[in-house]
Amino acid sequence: MWTSLAITSLLAASIPIPSILAQTDSQGLGWHFVQNGSTQLTALEAIVVSPTLLVVFDRVRGDPLQINGHQAWGAIWNTETNNVTAIDVLTDSFCASGGFLSNGTMVSVGGQPVEIPDGETVAPDEDGLMGVRIWEPCLDPAGVNCTLFENPATHSLAEKRWYPTSLRIFDGSLMIIGGIRINTAFFNDKNLSTSSFEFFPKKDGGIPRPSEFLDRSLPANLFPRSFALPDGKILMIANNQTIIYDIETQTETILPDIPNGVRVTNPYDGTATLLPLSPPDYIPEVLVCGGTNATDQITNDDVGAALSSQDPASDQCTRMILTPEGIEKGWELDDRMPEGRMMPEMILMPNGKVLVINGAETGFAAIATVRDPVGQSNADNAALTPVLYDPAAPLGNRFDREGLPTTDIARLYHSSVSLLPGGNIFIAGSNPGRGVHLDDKFPSEFRVEYLNPPYMTVPRPSLSSAQKKIGFNERFTVDVNIPEGLNASSIKVSLMDLGFSTHAFHSSSRLVFLEATLSEDQKTLELVSPPNNRVYPPGPAWLYLTVDDVTSKGIQVMVGSGGTPPLPDEGVPIPLRK
Repeated sequence: MWTSLAITSLLAASIPIPSILAQTDSQGLGWHFVQNGSTQLTALEAIVVSPTLLVVFDRVRGDPLQINGHQAWGAIWNTETNNVTAIDVLTDSFCASGGFLSNGTMVSVGGQPVEIPDGETVAPDEDGLMGVRIWEPCLDPAGVNCTLFENPATHSLAEKRWYPTSLRIFDGSLMIIGGIRINTAFFNDKNLSTSSFEFFPKKDGGIPRPSEFLDRSLPANLFPRSFALPDGKILMIANNQTIIYDIETQTETILPDIPNGVRVTNPYDGTATLLPLSPPDYIPEVLVCGGTNATDQITNDDVGAALSSQDPASDQCTRMILTPEGIEKGWELDDRMPEGRMMPEMILMPNGKVLVINGAETGFAAIATVRDPVGQSNADNAALTPVLYDPAAPLGNRFDREGLPTTDIARLYHSSVSLLPGGNIFIAGSNPGRGVHLDDKFPSEFRVEYLNPPYMTVPRPSLSSAQKKIGFNERFTVDVNIPEGLNASSIKVSLMDLGFSTHAFHSSSRLVFLEATLSEDQKTLELVSPPNNRVYPPGPAWLYLTVDDVTSKGIQVMVGSGGTPPLPDEGVPIPLRK
């Protein structure tokens, strides 16, 4: 077993930390990667919790980062200093999910059972299957005195959930979807599946709601891709199946299957996103890409014979408009990605484009279960070059790779990524193995990368003087500064939930464009907030200004009252379409 000292020494010796150029020419540097720092644990989950901080989680299997005499499996990453600070997590957060409540509290949910690290006799963790971890808003830019609260005796889920999805809904609470009651080698299991929904804070007297959909979509249905629609209903995708779930009537509507037998949820991970919502109609449309068309008609015992790390991932993308007319058409084939991807992730960019990043061109998720794993990885042929998708471009011209760089770090199973308040992209993790392993083709990965868009190295617009709390259907003004040379007739203002990254999916990720009117002197913007709490579920958000495709830093705001959930409906209905 690697000792903490040995791993730390290796990290210090092997991680290149290039200097960032102090000056750029007038054209900037374009898209570019920067490696900077080490998380000292595998950042398999990540969420932005402040202008300068992310919280990241891992498992209890030998990471070098230490706290209170034992390995840490949670940490704060500081994007200004590129330093990591361990936090003392009580329960095992491995393969959990999470998100924000309407009052700004971050909640991490689920996890795995107690795990004893290799070479040790005592487990440092407690059972995380019903874990609830609470991070209250913290204002210190370095995270000083910021803490994670846990008390399993008073705060826990109603059911055991490993590999769940969580989603902020219209009343500001979290809806927690699916999972499995114990670790599985590959597929979910009918006898162990947590085929239900529950909420935090608890609803329904704390009794979970059974889900026929989660039963039907077995066995490849972990981390279901789920989205809060602007009418308050929930779109769910699991395996190759889709429903709309009505929280208020507790009914489901079955939608068409994803075409060509392509499956997109763990362990057959494709990815999906709700495309940007635009006024005045806020018509929802979902994009799904990647995954595999491998059969799900096999058992866990058969995976080793049936599947290979060299099986090609799907390059298929499909879209569905979630109106009655769009649902009748079903999933429509879209442009194909430049390569197939297993375990990619989609990041909404403030200008409305979608960044597809990470993953592998062949194989599957999970660890050492196919017939020919690469080391311990079920996947091979890492996808090292991201690609941009423009949902507004004509069919046939939606994917663009011009100017996008290629990394030398594979980001496969157990990696994370997030848009940052600064406008660049945080990328970390990758650990397709059962503990710290440094000699495989795809080792435990501690290095942090940033992918910087072209606007990071040119003069950028800025927002200031925004009110900290914004009501629904409210007009408000912000001060702006627009650099000379930018075309001020091309303006977009995006209100964004940056989401919770885990297992090739960004839970609660959301972008709502705001109505924006620039003053004649180009010093202020009048904005109109989302019409109601269903178009944007109440809670924290980031506001970005894009002028002539150059994006500002984001500023943090609270949308809605900031009260503790559940909250009543606020705002006005979306105008009826003519």
